[in-house]
Amino acid sequence: MLKEKLLERIDEKRIITDQTLRFAYGTDASFYRLVPEIVLQLKNIDEIVFALKQCYEFATPVTFRAAGTSLSGQAISDSVLIMLTTDWNKHKVIHQDSRCLAEQIWLQPGVIGANANKYLAPFKRKIGPDPASINSCKIGGIAANNASGMCCGIAENSYKTVAGMTIVLFDGTILNTLDPQSVASFKESHHDLLTALCALANECKANAELSAKIRHKYRLKNTMGYALNSLIDFDDVIDILLHLLIGSEGTLAFIADITYNTVVDHPFKSTALYLFADIEQTCKTVSELAKTNVATVELMDNRALRSIADREGMPAFLGELVKNKDTQSAALLVEIHAKNAALLAIEIKELTRIIDLFEAKDAVAFTSDKKVYAQLWDVRKSLYPAVSAVRATATTVIIEDVAFPIAKLSLALQDLDALLKKYRYDEAIIFGHALDGNLHFVFTQTFASQIEMIRYRDFMDDVAQLVAITHQGSLKAEHGTGRNMAPYIELEWGADGYQLMQRIKTIFDPQGILNPGVIINEDKQSHIKNLKLMPVTDDLIDKCMECGFCEDVCPSRNLSLTPRQRNSVYREICRLRETKENPAKSTEMEKAFQYLGIDTCAATGLCADRCPVDINTGDLVRKLRATDNKIANKVAMWTADHFAMVTKLSELGLSGANVMHRVIGTSNMEKMTGFAYKASGHRIPRWSRYIPQPARNLNILKAHGINHENHEKVVYFPSCAVRIMGSAVDAMDQRSLFDVTQSVLKKAGIEVIIPHDVNEQCCGMPYLSKGFNNIANKKTKQLETVLWEASEQGKYPILMDTSPCASISMDLMRSELSIYEPFSYIAEFILAKLTITPQKEPVMLHITCTSQRKGKADVMCAVAKACAEQVIIPDDISCCGFAGDRGFKFPELNRSALAGLQEQVPRYCSEGYSNSITCEIGLSEHSGIEYKSILYLLDKVSC
Repeated sequence: MLKEKLLERIDEKRIITDQTLRFAYGTDASFYRLVPEIVLQLKNIDEIVFALKQCYEFATPVTFRAAGTSLSGQAISDSVLIMLTTDWNKHKVIHQDSRCLAEQIWLQPGVIGANANKYLAPFKRKIGPDPASINSCKIGGIAANNASGMCCGIAENSYKTVAGMTIVLFDGTILNTLDPQSVASFKESHHDLLTALCALANECKANAELSAKIRHKYRLKNTMGYALNSLIDFDDVIDILLHLLIGSEGTLAFIADITYNTVVDHPFKSTALYLFADIEQTCKTVSELAKTNVATVELMDNRALRSIADREGMPAFLGELVKNKDTQSAALLVEIHAKNAALLAIEIKELTRIIDLFEAKDAVAFTSDKKVYAQLWDVRKSLYPAVSAVRATATTVIIEDVAFPIAKLSLALQDLDALLKKYRYDEAIIFGHALDGNLHFVFTQTFASQIEMIRYRDFMDDVAQLVAITHQGSLKAEHGTGRNMAPYIELEWGADGYQLMQRIKTIFDPQGILNPGVIINEDKQSHIKNLKLMPVTDDLIDKCMECGFCEDVCPSRNLSLTPRQRNSVYREICRLRETKENPAKSTEMEKAFQYLGIDTCAATGLCADRCPVDINTGDLVRKLRATDNKIANKVAMWTADHFAMVTKLSELGLSGANVMHRVIGTSNMEKMTGFAYKASGHRIPRWSRYIPQPARNLNILKAHGINHENHEKVVYFPSCAVRIMGSAVDAMDQRSLFDVTQSVLKKAGIEVIIPHDVNEQCCGMPYLSKGFNNIANKKTKQLETVLWEASEQGKYPILMDTSPCASISMDLMRSELSIYEPFSYIAEFILAKLTITPQKEPVMLHITCTSQRKGKADVMCAVAKACAEQVIIPDDISCCGFAGDRGFKFPELNRSALAGLQEQVPRYCSEGYSNSITCEIGLSEHSGIEYKSILYLLDKVSC
């Protein structure tokens, strides 16, 4: 019945009941698993209001999900899960005075935290919260969990920097706390709710003991339960309501937007790393540093330091800790910020003086050098992944976060370490934000047996007693209460505090439909129920923690599945195969996974760059694409052995399509090939008006020659795509990329060497992407031999005109070969040789996934800016999703990946540039402008 009512206002495609998708979308970063009955993908506040009203009418629980990077089980549901579409990522920078200081920023809940800071960067401002997951987590989750981080502490978290919100209550009522009219209307319609809140606040202020406890708790970092400090910090009932929503984890209302007061982002920064003899000396140093203006102090215990000592770029003295395992050393990573260099120098001198009092054993002194700065922060950021990477298969990585009064930090840390040893968590490490007394401890746990579950339960009972009672600390400092700590709220807050929270929940949500089981949970064993199993699946993904850091860069994230979801679903499929507990479900999921998991994966590898443990889900997908079908392997091998014929046949196919297009017209051609595409089950590619013409009259054996013995030379390998495809029908420049490349090289006075038998050559990428690894390796080695000869054993650089070819060749060929994609070659060998007049018209720039993975983004920007006065790199476009031939077979992948591109093209922009001919086809189709190789632009603006 609920689904039928929802269908009245919500598109059926966004009401998801398919069991594979429900399982996938229900996955979050916690170690709990619930599978929702319905997943709703809602696009605006009207749909939120409608959905909440229906859930309220049917008494159906509902949970809100942003990025799903939370760790404590607060973003999962076995009922209705509401997710946000890409329509929720708008922002507005608010200038409060004539100096344009950007003192506030209005954000929708779907905005990624790092993007909010990107919008504020030109004003030297940022949002206060700075969680470690800021590149992936979204504003809705940051506010709902009161996430903090390394620098913001308790002074600049969401509670302290929120200026206003728009919220939706359980009954569909909308309140904008910054709109006087909305507030007045709400005070009239919800008088009873506000009266009850006022009564709670008065009771709380009158209870001296409880008020004192609240003040003590919030001198620490504390996200345990509801923000009771709002009851004593504010007198205005709307302020109380507003601040109660911070950290409420979706249990009181839906946050539809939030306005933050921004904070200064000081441009001058310096970082140092100090190693001390033991924890006591380390904590004494922290106590003194807490009295200064230091920005960050990160503490790392001995086991934490040893876990990353052998990583590349780590300070040499960490290696000694590995040799001497009995040492009790600990380290502090210290960072300071200042508004100018002079003040920074003063701060460095003063902090160095203080730290020297505690006689550090070793140190990397304060530095602003970007390379060393990055290496020092890599020490801290590598800790969590270090445990994850070495954990036993089928175990879960658990990270807990607690806070202690700084005065008790040394003793508390030693007590915590003793507990970890007592329960045999020998691999556990401890680190944290020392200025706040905030410690994280990371350990691995399996839930595959009752004995292991009891071990975890007993350990957490002892941790709760140690933190909340013995040391009067906080059981959750910044990760949110969730299901994980809900059973311990009363232990930490006492009966009065817990009853206050129960009443808050009832006032806001009398029917209890908003995220039940989170924060308020009467089941004292809820933290050891619905635990996520991590079955052995495949070495390629067994280390996946399902954190979700990969999702933002995945081109299929809004079409089918993300890397996290692919891994999660494949794990479940393997589990079902192994246990045989539900053959029908297993069959259905396997069938669905073919399209959702395998066919629509671009396999770009961008997920590996974001993954804390370097998992490339594309490797799994390519492995699953591989087939034992003898016919398929024979066909692939035949094409590899007759590659010149294959490229010629492909060219003839393009010629035939081009002739047919001229005869029947664009509209009829699209309709006819669209029908053929569907009828053939994606075997016949869909034609597009942006598909190039064949590369006619490409005389590849007659490259220009300068014939000066001492002249600069380059080996030019034209990719198979360039040998097949010419320019598009309506292209402004009808020359092939081969001809344009020749033109640029000739202008630069560089002699061209074309490899022998080039028409038979291929880098191997087309075979690798389909899982034919042996055939791919064969073609790569064949090309390597040809290039080795043409370059005179690496004497001359090699230019490949498309980035995917260059990327795979750099990875798989001998290191003596100097291989370049166009931008890198232009930057190193051509720019200085040409006279360039940058064009005034703006250009779009697409940084391909292979270029991103090779760290070429800065080079691409520099080359583009040398050729055009205005270069636009669109937001939220990572991989285009064309992925070789995926764009032909599954054009919806390309369309979804580039959904936000066209609206970002400036009105007077008609050109886009990149370095991959197939990517440029999709970019042209979905941007409304023509994309070409950067070599076209360089040739146009140079002489």
